[in-house]
Amino acid sequence: MSSKDGLSPEVTSRLGYLLKHAQNQLYELTGAALRPYGISGRELSVLLVLTDGEPASQQQAADRLGIDRTTMVALLDTLEDKGLVSRHPHADDRRRNVVELTDVGQDTLARARQASDEAERRFLAPLEDDAAARQLCDALRTVVLKPHH
Repeated sequence: MSSKDGLSPEVTSRLGYLLKHAQNQLYELTGAALRPYGISGRELSVLLVLTDGEPASQQQAADRLGIDRTTMVALLDTLEDKGLVSRHPHADDRRRNVVELTDVGQDTLARARQASDEAERRFLAPLEDDAAARQLCDALRTVVLKPHH
């Protein structure tokens, strides 16, 4: 017996298949939701990391997101070109660049965060209720953040 897309349960029950297709669906919903704000999901992640506590250096932001320095510099260049972040030397260590959101960046982040949250709600809507959505997120957080042996 096959599913509506012609794939057998042997395929559609595989975790890799499910995670890949769930991520693709969420990516599409989020991309469409963020398009009016001129940012991508990856750029939203950078903005969110930069609002998390004290002003971060480029390297700290890259480390928090688990991306390499070169990719972070490219993302920050794009966000700076859009007027959403500014970089300046750290007051105590001029070798470090501190990155902060501009006023436009803060406004964009607030509106984009709401749009992204709504995209996530739409993605999770097929689940029975809010408790099921929280349970899925909690389970994924555990898998992603706990060390694997």
